[in-house]
Amino acid sequence: MLPSPSPSSAHWLSLVGSIWLQTINGPNADFPVYSSQLKDLKQISQVQLNFLAFASDAGKLFGWFSGVAALHLPLWLVAFVGASFGLVGYGVQYLFLDSPSLRYWHLFLLTSLAGNGICWINTVCYLLCIRNFGGRSRVAVSLATSYLGLSAKVYTSLASSIPGLANTSATKAYLLLNAVVPMLVTVVVAPSLRVVELVTTTAAASTDAAFLVMFAITLATGACAVVGSIGSTSSSGLSSREHMVSLGVLLATPILIPLGLRVRESLNKIWETKRENRIHDLGADDIVAIDIPDAAAESVKEGDVADAAENMKPREEVGGLQLLRRLDFWLYFFSYMFSGTLGLVFLNNLGQIAESRLLAQTSTLVSLSSSFGFFGRLLPSFMDYYSAKSGYSISRTGSMASLMAPMAGAFFLLLNPSNFFLYLSTAVIGTCTGAITSVAVSATTELFGTENFGVNHNVVVSNIPVGSLCFGYFAAYLYQRGAAAGGGGGGHRCIGAACYHETFVLWGAMCAVGTLLCSVLYARSRSFAGRLPAAAGGAVRTSFLGRLANLVSRRWW
Repeated sequence: MLPSPSPSSAHWLSLVGSIWLQTINGPNADFPVYSSQLKDLKQISQVQLNFLAFASDAGKLFGWFSGVAALHLPLWLVAFVGASFGLVGYGVQYLFLDSPSLRYWHLFLLTSLAGNGICWINTVCYLLCIRNFGGRSRVAVSLATSYLGLSAKVYTSLASSIPGLANTSATKAYLLLNAVVPMLVTVVVAPSLRVVELVTTTAAASTDAAFLVMFAITLATGACAVVGSIGSTSSSGLSSREHMVSLGVLLATPILIPLGLRVRESLNKIWETKRENRIHDLGADDIVAIDIPDAAAESVKEGDVADAAENMKPREEVGGLQLLRRLDFWLYFFSYMFSGTLGLVFLNNLGQIAESRLLAQTSTLVSLSSSFGFFGRLLPSFMDYYSAKSGYSISRTGSMASLMAPMAGAFFLLLNPSNFFLYLSTAVIGTCTGAITSVAVSATTELFGTENFGVNHNVVVSNIPVGSLCFGYFAAYLYQRGAAAGGGGGGHRCIGAACYHETFVLWGAMCAVGTLLCSVLYARSRSFAGRLPAAAGGAVRTSFLGRLANLVSRRWW
């Protein structure tokens, strides 16, 4: 077995830091919990409230600044900039929320600033996973981004379990948490936010074992989140504080992986030192006999690593204005907007959707979407890990297309007024949205390369504010029209399944269009998408479904 570059304890420590950052880097995900209260407190309409949800996404229009900054600044500093934007954006709202001097346009600008800070932290996490894990970067990215799906769950659990916050208004409690928590976590993980050169080792088994342990911890964390979300609907089960403690312990557990690897590395160094001392006692002829094979192996090893790196390259590196001239970019842009972004808009409107269905606890629905979003983000990591070990290639664009179809069906299921279908569709949309946003990170590198990833991906996700504005405004307009027509509640509220009936029809149709666009993108990119480096003594294989898709695409495209 030939040696290959493998992550060490320092690389895993950076992954744990990324996981913790991602866990708290969705402060805007708790917006549906307090949005109705904020609407009443500031006396704003549903359309104005929708623009506040858009404001958080609007910060992504300038997210490419973080990609440029990451080229010139240390990653820990980039993370601090992002946390500072959130501290100011949400902190000022918390301090002056009850003051009439805090106007609506102040809320919009401050929310946009905080939304831009999310991009800075995301950029740091993505770059750490891509640069520190080489051929396993897809698995590392999916693992880290899966924890972003837990943000809403973590914030709702904190708000209900911290005694001081439980006695204040929901709006102020969440604004305070959104401002302070990201900065505190960034301070803790800052020393681990650095790129470390991969070391060449034959201990691939330890890397596989570390990933398997990480998968087990991640599954346990997701299960705890789901149980807590479902259990909150009944009086039985753990209290909010007990649930938060158990969730916190599981979130802290990944630190055991780099600590265990560090102990193993220290023991290996001691063993190597003893081995060198024994070799030193041998004669000169014996030393030559030992060194010659090692040199030959090193030569073969370097060639093998170079070949693997060459095979991982995309069709070509694309960046700058050249990106905007590519048809693949626009297919990718709009298919993402009609799927992942559409799912985010749905999640932003969960508060009003739950209110129109007369659900007592909006936080339960938000926690449910967050927990299933977590598993959705984790799913690509499992697929990448096991397909890579088997030598099979999974196309990111093909994966995205397959995730959009059930999402479109879930929107149409929402036309049924039953609360059962509301919970079911929320779980499906949360899962698919999480998986699509996770897959999209690797799809950007697959289509356009890694050199300009920091800028390229932030250009791609600029579709989120565009989609949030268009789809969110349409939903808010129809909601407001239903409220004005009576809607069962009068005033600014609309009650009944009809409030979002037309909205769900449009969203389902647009998601179906996104599925078609992504299928076209997969057909165009099939020749280079999803390639894996050739294994020693074997070539890259494609799964049966992949071969079938290639056959169909060659026939029709």
